[in-house]
Amino acid sequence: MGKGGEQGGEAGEPAAQIRFYTWEEIQKHNLRTDKWLVIERKVYNVTKWASRHPGGQRVISHCAGEDATDAFQAFHINPTLVQKFLKPLLIGELAPGEPSQDRDKNSQLVEDFRTLRKAAEDMNLFRASPLFFSLYLGHILAMEVVAWLMVFYFGTGWIATLILACILTTSQAQAGWLQHDFGHLSVFKKSSWNHIVHKFVIGHLKGASANWWNHRHIQHHAKPNIFKKDPDVNMLHIFVLGDTQPIEYGKKKLKYLPYNHQHEYFFLSEILLPDPIFPLGSWLDPPRVPHPPLFPPDCGGKFCLKSIWETHHNPPFIPKICGEAQSARKKKIKKAKMQNQTIYSCRKQAWNKFLESHWFVWVTQMNHIPMEIDSEKHRDWLSSQMAATCNIEQSFFNDWFTGHLNFQIEHHLFPTMPRHNFWKVKPLVKSLCAKYGVQYEEKPLGKAFVDIVG
Repeated sequence: MGKGGEQGGEAGEPAAQIRFYTWEEIQKHNLRTDKWLVIERKVYNVTKWASRHPGGQRVISHCAGEDATDAFQAFHINPTLVQKFLKPLLIGELAPGEPSQDRDKNSQLVEDFRTLRKAAEDMNLFRASPLFFSLYLGHILAMEVVAWLMVFYFGTGWIATLILACILTTSQAQAGWLQHDFGHLSVFKKSSWNHIVHKFVIGHLKGASANWWNHRHIQHHAKPNIFKKDPDVNMLHIFVLGDTQPIEYGKKKLKYLPYNHQHEYFFLSEILLPDPIFPLGSWLDPPRVPHPPLFPPDCGGKFCLKSIWETHHNPPFIPKICGEAQSARKKKIKKAKMQNQTIYSCRKQAWNKFLESHWFVWVTQMNHIPMEIDSEKHRDWLSSQMAATCNIEQSFFNDWFTGHLNFQIEHHLFPTMPRHNFWKVKPLVKSLCAKYGVQYEEKPLGKAFVDIVG
């Protein structure tokens, strides 16, 4: 049971009662209906509030009954503001004789890591560069413009479509890395601005849900490569990962798929799983689509923005730009044009998804899948992240190609740090790992890809 204590109040006020708790008692409160957290030696009951947590209630559940100080600092860019929400949830503190870390964690390692984080803050490594992100967004928009111009000048034949698909795949992949920056609150000083831009980028440029991303990805960062806690290693019986899961499946005689061939159907899943509704017929054998005119007759010979928009995006609703000439279009011509645009759009999107899905899967999995994948071991923040992540050698191409996720170790240790500063904090991290004998793994890009199949 918690122990009672007294704390003197201000003059004329009664002394406030403080309850002290032991780690043994705190660790019992790690259930779905009973969650306690410890942050900087203070004990919070977050059971009822967890459902309102912006990052989702599961990430809090994953840290229940533990010291969540480092996780709390890692995910919040303004901990002082968040403390106001925690204040009503405060129920006590760790007993004076209790260590600050639970489960015999190395307290000196934990303190040294927190000192490292403070040093990074003093070096302004958590401050984003407006120029970097402006140029990054600019090169994405530039590729979109080049893709449009290609359609007008070179048509929509097979060669043009393949080149166009490569350009759009690149812009979409880079937009994916950009939404990742905003999702981690690493661009603007205020969380609200990061959330707003994140919803725009992932919603309008990528066609995905910001809430869905936030719900899954924060769990991944809190407990990387931990079964039943990291959604990224919960492969829904399609793959068995790590060293322990195959043994468990073998003992239970679970065989949903031929797992001894998963290194082969892994490639097929990359094509089918991202978007299984693509019309394969038009992808494999699409008819040739006529060149869209820059000055179409139905626009009175004038430059027609509608033709440009339809050719590139083929959305369900197109603004009426061409005036009365649009309404005068013959139904037969309109129907034929819509069919051609649909075929072209399907062909372009199929190639985009094929290329982008491979790009995304290989880059995101090379840092985690070859690493340790196991059940919860209740490590400290540094040790848990290092066991589940590895880096890829730095180069200009690797930085750009992976959206700086080649610095996966630094990104996992400091999720809100702007990516252009990872290389600055890297020497500090390597030095701390060497001091405590924690493995810091870094490999070439090619070997990282080979290790995924391995």
